Amino acid sequence: MTDYKKQGKKNRVSGKLFEKLVQKDLEKIGWIVARWTKNVDNGLVDAKPKFNPFTKQLMMNSSGFPDFIRFRISSFPNYYVEGVECKVNGYLSKEEKEKVKWLIENKIFSQILVAKKSGKEINYESIN
Repeated sequence: MTDYKKQGKKNRVSGKLFEKLVQKDLEKIGWIVARWTKNVDNGLVDAKPKFNPFTKQLMMNSSGFPDFIRFRISSFPNYYVEGVECKVNGYLSKEEKEKVKWLIENKIFSQILVAKKSGKEINYESIN
């Protein structure tokens, strides 16, 4: 029998570790990376922290979509601003795909990438 509490905790820890690996990887290849603290909900809004409904403890303080914003200034006035969503398995939910569509249509980001774990490597796939 699966212990869902332990599995959930394991998945959250694994996800956080993967996010840190993605951030370090992007910085290593020359991008400036910051956590994105906005979410899409009838427009762009501040992301709210998530609490465990039973213990009332903070589960996740930064729950923005996508996880990161990355940018690079190549030569003035050219710059690139992109969103990066970290997914260990590489799959977005239907709701997340709708958020991507909104962010691209409203020109918040030029593109959004999904960072996906592939063995010991990190692959980036554009999803617009």
